[in-house]
Amino acid sequence: MTEARISLTDRAAEHVKRYLARENGGMGMRIAVKPTGCSGYQYVVSVAEDSSDKDTVIQTHGVNIIIDSLSMAFLKGTELDYVREGLNEGFRFKNPNVQGTCGCGESFSLKTEAEAPVGQD
Repeated sequence: MTEARISLTDRAAEHVKRYLARENGGMGMRIAVKPTGCSGYQYVVSVAEDSSDKDTVIQTHGVNIIIDSLSMAFLKGTELDYVREGLNEGFRFKNPNVQGTCGCGESFSLKTEAEAPVGQD
């Protein structure tokens, strides 16, 4: 485990814990950044079945967050919340590394484009 550079709100942590319990597992939640969309990048959130020596594992609120080495630079300082607005619900990223977002809110551009994780799957 390493010192937290990304955090979950209490609400997000409770949602992740409930989801992992329903899905019978995983060691935690994997968060990544990948090139896509109209603004350049998109967040990817999934259940982490395992981790490798190239991953950073952060424990916050009793939840393991697993981040690959390429995405870590663009997620430092991020707070992840889980919000409900009307009939919609989902994760909301408060990322200090984001320069702007597209109109639909599905993708974003980063302040340090020159260091972006190119070709990440």
